[in-house]
Amino acid sequence: MADLRALLIVLTMISSASGRFVVEKNGVRVIRPEHIRGRHEGAIANFGVPHYGGTMVGTVMYPEKNSTACDAFGGTPFKSRTRRPVILLVDRGDCYFALKAWNAQRAGAAAVLVADNVDEPLLTMEDPEDAQASEYIEKINVPSVLINREFGETLKMALTEGTDRVIVKLDWRESMPHPDERVEYEFWTNSNDECGPRCDEQMSFVKNFKGHAQLLEKGGFTQFTPLYITWRCPEAFKLSKRCKSQCINRGRYCAPDPEHDFSEGYEGKDVVIENLRQLCVHRIGNATGRPWVWWDFVTDYHARCSMKNKSSLIVLIDKAFSQMAQLDVPGLPLDKIDKCMGDPEAGVSNDVLKIEQELQLGHGSRGDITILPTLVINNVQYRGKLERSAVLKAICAGFKESTEPPVCLSGDIETNECLRSNGGCWQHPKLNITACKDTFRGRLCVCPIVNNVPYQGDGYTSCEAVGPGRCTMGNGGCWTETREQTYSACLDSELTGCRCPKGFQGDGYKCEDIDECKEKLACNCPECHCKNKWGGYDCNCKGDLLYVKEEDACIVRNRLRFGWNLAILELSCVAGAGLAGYIFYKYRLRSYMDSEIMAIMSQYMPLDNHANEIESSQQHSTAL
Repeated sequence: MADLRALLIVLTMISSASGRFVVEKNGVRVIRPEHIRGRHEGAIANFGVPHYGGTMVGTVMYPEKNSTACDAFGGTPFKSRTRRPVILLVDRGDCYFALKAWNAQRAGAAAVLVADNVDEPLLTMEDPEDAQASEYIEKINVPSVLINREFGETLKMALTEGTDRVIVKLDWRESMPHPDERVEYEFWTNSNDECGPRCDEQMSFVKNFKGHAQLLEKGGFTQFTPLYITWRCPEAFKLSKRCKSQCINRGRYCAPDPEHDFSEGYEGKDVVIENLRQLCVHRIGNATGRPWVWWDFVTDYHARCSMKNKSSLIVLIDKAFSQMAQLDVPGLPLDKIDKCMGDPEAGVSNDVLKIEQELQLGHGSRGDITILPTLVINNVQYRGKLERSAVLKAICAGFKESTEPPVCLSGDIETNECLRSNGGCWQHPKLNITACKDTFRGRLCVCPIVNNVPYQGDGYTSCEAVGPGRCTMGNGGCWTETREQTYSACLDSELTGCRCPKGFQGDGYKCEDIDECKEKLACNCPECHCKNKWGGYDCNCKGDLLYVKEEDACIVRNRLRFGWNLAILELSCVAGAGLAGYIFYKYRLRSYMDSEIMAIMSQYMPLDNHANEIESSQQHSTAL
C-alpha cells in the first residue's frame, strides 16, 4: 500500500511539474467613502455561486468579534435591513475558507470578502477535502472573494472611522468572456465513480445538467467537449505491477486504482478504457451530427455499470455495449466506436488519448488541468460549485449580451434580487406592478407591459401607463376620488398625461375641488345665492325667480312663460308659411306645368286632328 501511495505521488508530481495554476478574478470597486474610491481585484473562490455576468452592490460590515468567522455568529446579525445587501469582511486564518463563507451565509451576509493576512499574490480559495466539510460545502450559495491584505486593511480603517458607510460593488461581468453568439465549454471528468465526494459531485452534475446541455447543443448555441485526465507512468515503473494494473498502451495512459487496492474490484486501466470509450462515443456522435448523445451514454452507463459493485472489466464492457445498443441512436455504429478506441495493449500512442494529455497543459490565459472535475467555459476555468443552475448561469454569461438563448432568460437562474426591497426599482403603490426584472446577470429596472398596456419611465423612480387602455391600469397613475360620485383625471381620449376634470384644479396627480362661489366663477347675479359642493356648485334665486345657468342670471318665471308662448307663436307662423307654400305649389304651380305640357303635346297631334276634319267633311257631303 505504501508503494501505491508513492506511485500516486510520483504521478501527481509529474502531471504538475511544469503546471501553471491561473487565479480567476473579479472586480471589487469601492463606491463610498470618497477618499478610498477605486477598483481592486479579488480571487473568485472554488465554492459558492459567483454571479457570472452580473454585479452586486452592498454595504461592507466587519464583525467586532469572531473576525475570522470560524465560529457560528448566532442569528442573522448581518441580514440587510435596507435595499443594499451586506457584504461581510472577514480575516483569513484559523479555519477553512469554506467554513467562513458558510457561517457568514447563515448570519445573513449576501457575499464574503476574505482579507489575506500576509502580503502575497492572490490565490484561489479551494473547498476542503474533508468529510465534515461536505456537510455544508454544497449548501453555500453566496459568492466569496479573497482580497489582498493592504486592501483589507484599507476597508477596516474606513469602517473604524465611521464617518460614512463603506459601499463596494462586486463585478463579475468581465470574469467570463462573452465574445460572440456561441459558447464553447469543456468538462474534465472521469468514468470512475469510486473516488468519494468528488465523483458523486460530478455524476450528480452530469445527470442534472443533461437537459440544459442537450437543449443548448441541439439549438446550436454551444459546443461541448468532454475531456478526461490521464497520467503517464514514469519510465522506471513501466514494468511494475502497479503500472500494468493502472495503465494501458505500455504505461502511456494511466489512472489511479478506484479502490486504492490492487487485490479487489477493478483496476485503474479499466477506468482509462472506459474513459476512452466515452470519448469515442462523443467523437462518433459529433461526426454523425449528434454530439449530445454523450450525455445519454454517460448517465445510462453509471446507472447500469456502477464501479461500486466491483465488476470485472469484461462484465463492464458487455454491459456498456448492451447499454449502447439500447440507446437506439441512429448513425452511431458500435463498430466505429470500437475502431476509435484502438488496441489498449498496443505499445504505441493512442490518437485520442494523446490529444487529451496535450490539452491538459495550459495555454494562453488558461492554466493546467490538475483537478477533477474541472469546467472550462470560453477558455476560462469556472470557479464555484458544480451545480446545475450555477453552471448554467456561468455559461449564459458567456454569450454576447442580447444573444442569449431562451433558457438563459428563464426563471431557473434568476438572481432573485427583486425579492429584496423590490431591487430598488419603481413599484406601483397599490397594484402588484413593478419595474424590477430578475435575470441571470442581475436585476433590471425596466418599466413593464401589463395586459398589453405599456409603461414608460426611468424604471427607478417612475413608470406611467401610456396608450389605449391606460386608464384601466390603476387609473393611469392619475388622481381619482369617489364621494357622492367618482371623478378621474385620466381621460381615455388622451394617450398620456393626467388632467383634472372640470370643477377641480391641480396637476392631474393631485386634484382639489374649486370653490366656484368663493372664486366668483359662477352664480354672480345680484339675486343669486351660491352654495359650493364637491366637483361643482348649486345656484338658487331669491323669491319666485328662476336661475338660467347658461346666462348666469335669474329671470321671472312669467317672463319665461311669455318667452315660451312667443316661441310657440313663431313656430306657428313658420308652420303656416310652409303650408301656404305647399298649397301654392299644389295648385298654382301644378296648373302652370299642366298647360305647358299640353302645349308641347299638341305639336305632335295636328295630323290626327286634320284627318278627323276631312272625315267629318266627307260625311257632310254625302249627306247633302
